[in-house]
Amino acid sequence: MSAHGGGGGPWNPYGAGQPPVAGWPSAPVPPAAARRLTFGQLFNPIAVGRAVFTPSRPDRVHDPMVKRVQILRTAVGLVAITWMLLTYGLAADADAVVDDRFGQIRTALIVLAVTFPVAVAAFIAAARPPHRRLFLRRAAKPAGALLALVVTLAVPRLITGLGYVDEHTDWTASAGRVVLLFALGAFLLWLAPFALYGIGQSLVHVFRTADLHETVPPLLAMLLVWELALFDLFRGAYESVPLGARLAFLLGAPLSVTVVAMWELRRLRTRHGITLRGALLR
Repeated sequence: MSAHGGGGGPWNPYGAGQPPVAGWPSAPVPPAAARRLTFGQLFNPIAVGRAVFTPSRPDRVHDPMVKRVQILRTAVGLVAITWMLLTYGLAADADAVVDDRFGQIRTALIVLAVTFPVAVAAFIAAARPPHRRLFLRRAAKPAGALLALVVTLAVPRLITGLGYVDEHTDWTASAGRVVLLFALGAFLLWLAPFALYGIGQSLVHVFRTADLHETVPPLLAMLLVWELALFDLFRGAYESVPLGARLAFLLGAPLSVTVVAMWELRRLRTRHGITLRGALLR
């Protein structure tokens, strides 16, 4: 097994049959079989979430160390923010913490919905042919993952906001409403773990942007986290927190994510020979 993950030849970071960067051999790597959901797996929200939210490009670099650090970074960030909300009385109880977390996730999705197309368009425009067309084609799955999570988080609000479902709804008025009640209940029970799994995987994999290119997740993570930090600064987040703690929480996330992202980019370069300049053919 070579250091670049190929079994029968050097690894090509741009896909089997795609033109490699200067200096890379052109021997293609046979693609792995794509994940396909069976009919039975459609009833498993985790299986569906794995297919929707995790990178699946067969020739991408899979570095277990990078994934462990990404998961650790996500877990430490969530624990730290939850501790801050409870310690400084910014949230009264666990329900308030959950509400605050989902509020920040909604904010992140709004920021990402604006940033994602701009950042991806800039990345594709900066690349030289023939990689522009290649990256444009690869952008479909990350965009689909973002859209899936936005729709998933919006569905419960849409259901309750239609006017047909509220606290005054008489579900026993007809057999049709009873059937609808069970159908909605089953759907929401399926949707809850799908949404939670999708949020977790989206934080770790930055909306499966490794399907676009391995350097995009760390770069996009840095951009997003600094945007969110500036957003929190201008909206006066954590005003009731002491100055030292406020600075720690405003700067802790962007600085830690930046350190992890820079480490990931360095590891891609030193261990796998993958660089941003190489991706753009610059």
